[in-house]
This record gives sequence, structure tokens and C-alpha cells, in this order.
Amino acid sequence: QVQLVESGGGSVQAGGSLRLSCAASGNTNSRNYMGWFRQAPGKEREGVAAIHARTGLTYYADSVKGRFTISQDNAKNTVYLQMNSLKPEDTATYYCAATPQTFARPLSVNAYGFWGQGTQVTVSS
Repeated sequence: QVQLVESGGGSVQAGGSLRLSCAASGNTNSRNYMGWFRQAPGKEREGVAAIHARTGLTYYADSVKGRFTISQDNAKNTVYLQMNSLKPEDTATYYCAATPQTFARPLSVNAYGFWGQGTQVTVSS
């Protein structure tokens, strides 16, 4: 089992920045990949960024490339999502997720079995 707790959401104007944190606890073997996902009202949950726990390889959705950065601090069991140049369309509830699987689609919602409770990000124009 893995427990995930997100923090760092809030409200910001377009062009601003926020950093989300995801504190993980529990079985480290269940955290082969860590990912950030988001869900806006009326829309499906989508993958934003993911990181391989051991190699540090990162993956990004096209919509956030160059603006968002995922990173990890293994000593603190924490994954971060630095979000810069935020746009109103980035407004959503952001979720941290973990999976023990080795797979080819690290931004796929269906690949993850452990989820945090979510943190709201609101970007105003």
C-alpha cells in the first residue's frame, strides 16, 4: 500500500507559478513511477507529468512541456511539480499517483493504482 498526500495548490494569476508537493509513504516497491494528473470540471482526468523513481526519467504532456517540471527527492519520499507560466486552462484539481508497474505509458490514468486526495489549482486571467 502507498499513501499519497498532495499540497501546494492555490489561486494564481495567469503567468504565475505554483509548486505542488506529493508526500509518499508505505511500500516503496509500489512506487516504480510517480505521476501528476489533473481533472477539470466536466473533463476526463489526464496525465500531466511522470517520473521513474529509480532512473529519474521524466515524461510530460505536450500541453505542459517547457512550463512544468516534475522532480523527486527520494530522501524525503516527495515528488514535486513546478508549474510556471500558468494559463487559465491549467485550472483543475491536481492528483498525485503511484504505480508499481513497468509499462510504456507513464501518463496513462489506467496504469496507476494509488492516488492522493487532490489539490485545487485555479489560474485566473
